[in-house]
Amino acid sequence: MWTVLLILLVAWVVLSIVGFVFDGLMWLGIIGIVLFVGTLIFGILRQRARRPRP
Repeated sequence: MWTVLLILLVAWVVLSIVGFVFDGLMWLGIIGIVLFVGTLIFGILRQRARRPRP
């Protein structure tokens, strides 16, 4: 599961960089950041749900 999340996070970072490098693609950078944060939050919540509670 973490492998897929890491691949997605890298893809979102690359998407954001491309979006901010080219002025006409600023929206792509913003979408990349939103997806990066969403994937990170999803992964953290998923990991917390798997931990056994005492």
